[in-house]
Amino acid sequence: MKLFFLVAVLSLNIGNLSAQKTKQFDVLSPDGNIALYIEAGEKLTWSVKDRGQDIIAPSSASMQLLDVVLGENIRIVSSKSEKINTSFNAINYIKSTVVDNCNQLTLNYKGGYGIVFRVYDDAVAYRFFTKIKDSIIIKNETANFNFTNDDSAFIPIQWDYREGQNFNSAFEALYHHIPLSQFPKDSLAFLPLLVDAGNGRKAEIMEADLEDYPGMYLNLNNTQKGLQSVFAPYPTKANIISRNYIPTERADFIAITNGTRNFPWRIVAISEQDKDLLNNDIIQKLASAPRISDYSWIKPGLVSWDWWNNWNITGVDFTAGINTNTYKYYIDFAAANHLEYIVVDEGWSDPYDLLKIKPADFNLQEILDYGKQKNVGVVLWAIWYNIKRQMDTVFPLYAKMGVKGFKIDFFDRDDQVAVRSTYDIAQKAAQYKLIVDFHGIFKPTGLQRTYPNVVGYEGVKGLENFKWADEDQPAYTTTIPFIRMMAGPMDYTPGAFRNATQNDFYANNDNPMAKGTRCNQLAEYIIFYAPFQMLADNPTTYMKEQECTDFIAKTPTTFDETVPLLGKVGEYVALARRKGNDWFVGAMTNWTERNLTLDFSFLPAGNYTAEIFHDGVNADRNATDYKKQIVQIKAGDKIIIHLAKGGGWVARIYKKSLLSE
Repeated sequence: MKLFFLVAVLSLNIGNLSAQKTKQFDVLSPDGNIALYIEAGEKLTWSVKDRGQDIIAPSSASMQLLDVVLGENIRIVSSKSEKINTSFNAINYIKSTVVDNCNQLTLNYKGGYGIVFRVYDDAVAYRFFTKIKDSIIIKNETANFNFTNDDSAFIPIQWDYREGQNFNSAFEALYHHIPLSQFPKDSLAFLPLLVDAGNGRKAEIMEADLEDYPGMYLNLNNTQKGLQSVFAPYPTKANIISRNYIPTERADFIAITNGTRNFPWRIVAISEQDKDLLNNDIIQKLASAPRISDYSWIKPGLVSWDWWNNWNITGVDFTAGINTNTYKYYIDFAAANHLEYIVVDEGWSDPYDLLKIKPADFNLQEILDYGKQKNVGVVLWAIWYNIKRQMDTVFPLYAKMGVKGFKIDFFDRDDQVAVRSTYDIAQKAAQYKLIVDFHGIFKPTGLQRTYPNVVGYEGVKGLENFKWADEDQPAYTTTIPFIRMMAGPMDYTPGAFRNATQNDFYANNDNPMAKGTRCNQLAEYIIFYAPFQMLADNPTTYMKEQECTDFIAKTPTTFDETVPLLGKVGEYVALARRKGNDWFVGAMTNWTERNLTLDFSFLPAGNYTAEIFHDGVNADRNATDYKKQIVQIKAGDKIIIHLAKGGGWVARIYKKSLLSE
């Protein structure tokens, strides 16, 4: 009996000692609605409530070095709470100014490391930091996102593995809308990922400031109601296979890096309504500040693109293809419609040597000089493997010739080496005043703010897929504005003018089409954020449809203000954007025909003229059918708009009369 009593007392004392070591912290959002709860003891856990509703259940966070686990057996040396309330000028973004207002808690731990938490009115985020003199090896990182229920989620499952290698893909996938417990076994999801947390609230998992560190994937954890991080191991050997630089050997750690640094932010963005996701600036707020002091030379704009339309121009007296005459034709089209750029896509150089121009009838200098004469910039396509090896030579050479930038393709990985390379490329390109459009790449995580010459990111199942795939395009295009686009620029490459109903569509490489109506395609130019925005169809087609081409040509690619109007993920979306004094409004639907009521109270007081394109009465039979109207509108008006199946609606709203243009 005495022995039992002694054991009980010792157990109680040990439990009390453990409890004494555990410290608890609470952080509220500035508006007081979101609460973050932190426990730091044997393990570090965090949880989140929004207006009393559980969003994130207690979830562990840690980082494993060779000899210590950051986030276990924690001894806090100091803590600091502070308020951040500032703003900054956004560059080439959906608004001109971003307000950064949050409450921050920093915990400094014994051993030279710590963690920072931030709570915004629409997001929570944390990041580890270390203050260690020498370089360190990161064995792994654990980031858990536990939910209280088996919530449904929009999950982009990684597939299409390059050469069958895990952690190698183009980061293009439709969304599985399924309960968390049905997450496919032995699968990975890439970010962003959206969870329906109940009562209309959504929780979007993201990461920001991903510098010199691998990207985060997610899979199902052992709670069956939560997600856990997975990272690509550090590549130690790689081979070029086709156009992909594929790791063939990997280490047993995920990163080797500076011992004194901040690590990427782990984020949960929270919305009360789906439409709130259309105007969330969390990536901009958490990205590192610009490292370019003079960015006046960085010009966003519209781009005439060759590859999607397969150089399939007609009515000319030369053979269309990768040659000087064809690109002069594209330049003439761009100049006539005041487009800022053309892209010269694959085929202009040797596959593995950018210094060797390939076609005999392709004169790059002549094309560049012609573009300069017409005030049209030329951007060259290249694969990442070549740029990685040759940028020290290629960038200064082609910049001197007059090239304005590079579209860099086939990254198809986001291990530490690949991520580090994006920063190296952006920095080197900026040195020679070159813009960069990244393709075949992971989602943006803030590099576009740090290096504003990065004007485009793919990481989306773009229009190109419908050259060969028969998939549910309208459902996807009404999903990505709420999920993928929150991460940053989204080079979906819209602009198809061969518009098809669900029954009429078929894959076609030479004359590709898109599912949905003509007005659906027009709306993508307003809804999809892309400073370097493509016109994917061919100039011949656009010139035959000049009325719609004029609308695209007058639509900006960056804006001063964004106002979300309506939205439901995967079903419909409507928003307004302002550039100067002019407003641009776009709406899209999935395959469900619907009416929406748009409230124009976002307009400043006054009377306006609106140029409107809407689905024609026969758009359900012929998706190219549309009607243009000029109407008068004033602030506070409410207009019922009709969207056909896969349809769209757009308006350009001016104070002046369009009739005078």
